[in-house]
Amino acid sequence: MVRYDDAGGAAATTPTQLFESLGSFMRRCLFRVLAVGPIPHHFAFIMDGNRRYAKKLNVEEGAGHKEGFSSLISVLNYCYELGVKYVTIYAFSIDNFQRKPAEVQNLMDLLLEKINELLKEQSIVNLYGIRVYFIGNLKFLSEPVRVAAEEVMMATARNSKVVLLVCLAYTSADEIVHAVQESFKNKSDESLAVNANQVSNGVINGAEKVEKIYSLMVPSIEESCMEKASRVCNGAIERVKGTEDINGATVCTDGVSCDYKSEAQALRAGRIGNGVTEGFEEKQGNNPIINLVDVEKHMYMAVAPDPDILMRSSGETRLSNFLLWQTSNCLLDSPAALWPEIGLWHLVWAVLKFQRNHSFLEKKKKQL
Repeated sequence: MVRYDDAGGAAATTPTQLFESLGSFMRRCLFRVLAVGPIPHHFAFIMDGNRRYAKKLNVEEGAGHKEGFSSLISVLNYCYELGVKYVTIYAFSIDNFQRKPAEVQNLMDLLLEKINELLKEQSIVNLYGIRVYFIGNLKFLSEPVRVAAEEVMMATARNSKVVLLVCLAYTSADEIVHAVQESFKNKSDESLAVNANQVSNGVINGAEKVEKIYSLMVPSIEESCMEKASRVCNGAIERVKGTEDINGATVCTDGVSCDYKSEAQALRAGRIGNGVTEGFEEKQGNNPIINLVDVEKHMYMAVAPDPDILMRSSGETRLSNFLLWQTSNCLLDSPAALWPEIGLWHLVWAVLKFQRNHSFLEKKKKQL
C-alpha cells in the first residue's frame, strides 16, 4: 500500500498506519455480520475500575481516569460505527462528592478539560454529528463545569444523528424524586387554573340558583305562616283577626308570631351553607392524580428510550443507583475487565448476548 505526498512522490506507509487501516476494515466487516441480527438502540455504561487500574499499574489515580477517557472515546467510536443511536455513560455520581476534596477537584478539572475538548472541530462530536446531553442535578457541579456543559448542549442542539448522554451529579433516587416533585407541581398548577375558572363560573350560577329557590319558597312559607296564624287566632283566611303586621311579621293577639321572612332567610342561608360545603367536598374529591406517564415525562432520562444493554466493567453486578427506573427490562453485562481495559471484543460479546436473548427481552416488554 503506497500513498503519495503533496509533491506527487511516493511516501511510505508506516506499519502503524497499515495496521490501523487493516483493523478498521476488519471491524467494518465484523459489524456488517453483527448487523444481520438485532442491534441495540441504546447502550449504557458504568465506567468502573479507573482507580483500581491506576493502582494495578502503580500510577497516580488521575492517570487511571485519563486512560478511562481514552477507552470511552474508542467505545463511542465502536458504538456509532455499529449503528447504536443512544449511548449513556455514568461519569460522576452525587455520591462521589463524598470522596476526598482533592480527588473531587481533580475529577472536576479533568471533566472541564474533556468537556471543552468536545467543542473542538476535530472532536468525535463533530465527526458523528452527536447531540450531547448532560443528565443529572447540575447545580451540584462547580460553575465552570456547569457553564461548559451548558455550552456543549447548546452547541450540539441541532445535531440529530446520534446521542450521547453524560450522567453528571446523577443518582437514580435523585432523578425519581425530581420527577415526582415536578409532576406534582405541574398537576397543581393545572388544577389551580381549572378551579379558578370553575369558581368564577360557579359564583354567577350559584347566585342565580339561590335567588330562584328563594323566589319559589317564600310564597309557600308565607302561606304556611298565615294558615298557622289563622288556626291560632280563629280569624279569617285572608286576614287573621286580632293580629297585626309588625315589620313584616304576623303577630297574634295571644303573642304567637310567624316571621315568614325570617324563616325564608334562614332557609336561604342554610341552602348557601350547604352549597359551600358540597362544593368544598366536590373539590376535595377532585384532587389531581399523578399517573405513571406524568412521572416518566419529568425524568432526566426522558430524552432517550430505555437502555437495551447496561455494561458495568470490573465484574461488578451492582447498579449503584444508576438508571434504576429505566433498566427493568435490560440486559446486564459485567465483563471482568477494568474500564480502561474495555475494548472492541467486550462490546461485540455484549451485542451477541443481546441478540441471543432478544426474543425473551421483547416478550417481557410486551407483558409490561
